[in-house]
Amino acid sequence: MSKANSTETRQREEEDEQGSAHGAAGEQLSTAPREERPDTGAGVPAMSVIGWARWFWRQLTSMRVALILLFLLSLGAIPGSLIPQTSVDDMKVQAFKEQHTTLTPVYEALQLFDVYSSVWFSAIYILLFVSLIGCIVPRTGQFVGQLRSRPPGAPKRLTRLPAYTTWRTEAEPEEVRTAALAMLRGRRFRGHEVGDAVAAEKGYLREAGNLVFHIALIVMLIAFASGQLFKSEGGKLVVEGDGFSNTLTQYDDFKSGSLYDADSLAPFSFVLDDFVGTYEKSGPQRGTPRTFEARVTYAEGADGAERKGVIKVNEPLVVDGTKVYLIAHGYAPVVTVRDGKGKVVSKSAVPLLPIDNNITSSGAIKVMDGYKDKNGKKTQLGFKAFFVPTFAGHGKGQMFSQFPALDFPVLALSAYQGSLGVDSGLAQNVYQLDTSKMKEFKDEDGELLKKMLMPGEKLDLPDGAGSITFEGTEEWASFQISQQPGNGWALGGAIAAIAGLAGSLFIQRRRVWVRAVRGADGVTVVEMAGLGRSESAKLPEELGDLSAALVTTAPVAPAAPEKPDAADTPDGSAGTDATNEAGSRPVHPADAPAEGAEK
Repeated sequence: MSKANSTETRQREEEDEQGSAHGAAGEQLSTAPREERPDTGAGVPAMSVIGWARWFWRQLTSMRVALILLFLLSLGAIPGSLIPQTSVDDMKVQAFKEQHTTLTPVYEALQLFDVYSSVWFSAIYILLFVSLIGCIVPRTGQFVGQLRSRPPGAPKRLTRLPAYTTWRTEAEPEEVRTAALAMLRGRRFRGHEVGDAVAAEKGYLREAGNLVFHIALIVMLIAFASGQLFKSEGGKLVVEGDGFSNTLTQYDDFKSGSLYDADSLAPFSFVLDDFVGTYEKSGPQRGTPRTFEARVTYAEGADGAERKGVIKVNEPLVVDGTKVYLIAHGYAPVVTVRDGKGKVVSKSAVPLLPIDNNITSSGAIKVMDGYKDKNGKKTQLGFKAFFVPTFAGHGKGQMFSQFPALDFPVLALSAYQGSLGVDSGLAQNVYQLDTSKMKEFKDEDGELLKKMLMPGEKLDLPDGAGSITFEGTEEWASFQISQQPGNGWALGGAIAAIAGLAGSLFIQRRRVWVRAVRGADGVTVVEMAGLGRSESAKLPEELGDLSAALVTTAPVAPAAPEKPDAADTPDGSAGTDATNEAGSRPVHPADAPAEGAEK
C-alpha cells in the first residue's frame, strides 16, 4: 500500500514539474496584458476611488472592450448611411422631415440627422481611440523587451512538450549543439546555447503584425477625424462655355469642417469646353450612358499655364490636392426674351433640373431686370419650363422624354408677370417659380398662356407684352470640388491593417530546444522538442524537418546489440540497454507516443 502511495506521489510531482515546464517555456510567447483577478474571499475590502479607476482602465484597455467599441462604431454608422445627413444634403433632410412628421422629433432627439458629429458617436469614437492607445503602449514595450531578450533555456523534461524527437549519435555533444545552433540560425531562428542545450525562437512577426494592425486602426481613426475637421466640399453647375474659379463666392453650395480655413482653398480655375454624352440606342440597356465626360481647360494658380483635361465618372481632375468630380449632367435651353418694342431684355442658357433617367427636365426662367410692360412700368417675368430632349410627338401620351440624347428637343412654357419675390432677401430655389405675387398671362380662351416650342419657335405674350424665343440647347455639367486631407492616411492605414491582420493570423510563434548530452555508455543522446503559442499541425512537421537537417551533421549511431530477454537470463531479470528510449533512429514528432508515455 505504501508503495502505491509513493507511486502516486511521484506522478503528482511529475505533473507539477510538467506544468511548471510548460509555464516557463511559454510564459513569454504572448505580450497580451494579464488580467488580475481579485480574490473572492468573504473578507475582501471595498475598492477605493483609485482602485475603481484602475479597474475601469483595465476594462477599457482590454481586447474585449475594444472589439465591442469597434462593433458599436460600425453599428452607429448604419443610420448615417440610411438616413439623410445635414452635412451631406440639407434639402434631402428637409424633404425627409416633411414626409415623416412622426419620426422627425425622435430622429432629432437622437441626433440621427447629424450622426457623425453627434455626442454618442463622438463618445464611442473617443473611447475606442483611448482603448487602442492604452492597449498598444504596454504591449509595444513588452514586445521590444522580448526582442532584446534571449529565448529561455530548455525545460528539464523535453518529453513533456507537444512535439518531441530523439536519437543517438557518435558525434560529440559540443559538436551537435554547434551544428544545431548554426542550422537554426540559418532558418531564421533566434538562438543561443544555454547549458547543455540550444534554445531558439521564431515567429516574432506574429506579434509585430498584431501591433501593426492596432496602430493602423489608430491611424485610420486619426485620418477620419482630420478629414472631418479640415475637409471642404462644394458644388458648382457649369454650362458649356462658362467657367469656375475656386473661390468661396463661386460655389452654388459649400460645406466644410469646423477647423477648415477658407483661405486655404487651392487657387485654380477651369472652363467647361464641351460635355460629351452618348447612349445605348437599342436593346435592354437602351438609354444607358456609354460616354459620359466633361472636357475642360484648367489652370493652376492665378497665372498658371492652361492645360486640357477630361473629367469622367470616378476619374476626377486633381489640382493641387483638390479633386473635381463629375456628378451630374443636364440641358440648358437658350432663350431670348424681348419686350413689347422688340428690345432684347434677356438672352441666356437656363439650366433645368432632370427628373428621370431620360433627362426630362423642369425648372424656371426668370427675368428680373430690364423689362417694362406696355405702359412703360418696370415689372418682372417668370416662365415655368418643361423640357424633353427627345419628344415622342403629339397625341402620344404625356410630354416625357423617350431618350436622353438631343434627338427631338421640345420646350414647354407657361408665362407669368409680377413680382418674383427676389427682393425680399429670402433665399429662393432657382428651379422653382414663386407665383404667389404674380399674375398669369391669359390666352384667347382666358386660360393660362402656355405653348410647346421647338428650336427657333417663339411664344408671343398677349397685348404686345413681348415674346420669348427658344433658340437652341446647351448642355451643363455639375461638379463636386472636394478637399479631404486624411484620405491618403486612411488608405495607408487600411492597407497596413490588412497586412498586420494577415501576419497575426498566419504566422505562428514557436520555440525549439535541442539538448545533446553524453549517455551512460558514452554515446551522445540528442533530444529535440518544440512548443508553439497555439496548437498547430505544422509544428511537428517543422520539427521533423529540423531533425532531418541536423541528422546530416549528427548521424544516427548504429543500433546497440540486442540483450537477451528476462526469460533467457540466468537470474530471470530483463537485460539492460544503454540506448536511448527511442532506439537508434530519430522518431518523427508525428509518430511520437502520447504525452507521459515512455518511448
